[in-house]
Amino acid sequence: MKRKAIIFDASTLINFSMNGLLDVLSKLRKIFNGKFLITKSVEYEIIKRPLKIKKYELGALRIRAILRKKILELPSSFGIKDYEVEKRTKELLKLANHTFIVKNRYLHLIDLGEASCLALSEILTRKGIKNVISIDERTTRMLCEKPENLHKLLETKLHTKIIAKRENFSEFAKFEIIRSCELAYIAYKNNLVDLKDQNLLDALLYAVKYKGCSVSRNEIEEMKRL
Repeated sequence: MKRKAIIFDASTLINFSMNGLLDVLSKLRKIFNGKFLITKSVEYEIIKRPLKIKKYELGALRIRAILRKKILELPSSFGIKDYEVEKRTKELLKLANHTFIVKNRYLHLIDLGEASCLALSEILTRKGIKNVISIDERTTRMLCEKPENLHKLLETKLHTKIIAKRENFSEFAKFEIIRSCELAYIAYKNNLVDLKDQNLLDALLYAVKYKGCSVSRNEIEEMKRL
């Protein structure tokens, strides 16, 4: 059994789909030598629900196709039961959304899909399976990587004092996050994109940025210099 995995949140898969890069994702899977996973919550968010909405049906069909080809797989491929993920998802969802308090009310930070990715990551780690989570959305990533910065950012955005339950921070510090920009960079470095142009890396990185990847222009310029 392959003992490593990338867990995909909806944000990264939607980004790759909107940019016509699902074939690149398939090529990345071939060189990864591990599993690409989605949770049942993410499957509902990017396949089952949008299949019923004409505006999003084509994208859902494309992602469903790579699930059926086992480029993407469900946690059951590692012998993980749905109820295991669901139980921990509820716990982490409640914890995340009870971390910041504004005007005597808890601030909603993350949704079911992101929480399920965190839950699955935790379960895989307990089983000795190395994993990272691919999330483009900024809030969840900052909660895991830089909660103090998230606290300051929220206060700036909401123009008010926010109370942080700092004891919750350590619960999210164990997760490792990557974004679609890092995956696009890896694909470029491994010649997995069927385009040859000196501006290809720049085009890839800005394409994923403008489809929802939280990456700064400075970060992009640094990646281009690597």
